[in-house]
Amino acid sequence: MAATLVSKNQSFQGKQYVYKHASPTTQCDMTFGVYIPDHEPNEKLPTLFYLSGLTCTHANFMEKSGFQQYASKHKIIVVHPDTSPRGVDIEGDSDSWDFGKGAGFYVNATVEKWAKNYRMYDYIVKELLEDVAPSVAPIDLGRVGIFGHSMGGHGALTIGLRNPEKFKSISAFAPICNPITVPWGQKALTGYLGPDQSTWQPYDASEVLKTYQGPRREILVDQGASDNFLEQLKPETLKPTEHAGVVLRIQPEFDHSYYFIASFMGDHFEHHARILKA
Repeated sequence: MAATLVSKNQSFQGKQYVYKHASPTTQCDMTFGVYIPDHEPNEKLPTLFYLSGLTCTHANFMEKSGFQQYASKHKIIVVHPDTSPRGVDIEGDSDSWDFGKGAGFYVNATVEKWAKNYRMYDYIVKELLEDVAPSVAPIDLGRVGIFGHSMGGHGALTIGLRNPEKFKSISAFAPICNPITVPWGQKALTGYLGPDQSTWQPYDASEVLKTYQGPRREILVDQGASDNFLEQLKPETLKPTEHAGVVLRIQPEFDHSYYFIASFMGDHFEHHARILKA
């Protein structure tokens, strides 16, 4: 699937790109960013996918987190997509900040109204990872990790754990860990999947962890102690299991903002680099 270049900027020892493409998965135009460190001809690089939180576009992470310096240092490509379809208008998709545009929750919607376009799970796992991103960046598909923030942390945990053959490393900043029990999650999952809560389980990180039987995973999670949304996030529900270790770090005085994310970005790149370059 051909992607059209929107912008290109030099950043540290690499370039920050933004692309747009027509998506058969979401059936509309989608925008994503990708940072590509300088590299040798024909060299394939390890890659991270970063999933953003509620209300964000591809640009928030690109402009606020300072990730480029660490991507350049570790020579890791970073792909950062939008959080929902934008090139389509559905009644009610802009009525609230926590549902619809900017709030795709990284699920495949099954409720008829949303099912045609709101397929962000498949967009990330299949289209963007396997087709579109490798067409513009020298991605080593055997060395890919995933991380994210808030709603995107929820997406990174569930996608990473459900697809261990595709994503070798996982981390999250202030993820929504148990969405089936909190208002943000209940609103989104009811809206996109309907009232049958058995269909919600695959999109709840704490529930997916309980049944994970794949290769051993070490998951890094950072959470600000002064986060105003702790009741929505429930980090305490992420329990280590036989097959998945969880390093949960509660960071004193930090909130939910990009000041928090930027402060620990370097640690997360160290975590992923250690695993992807092993």
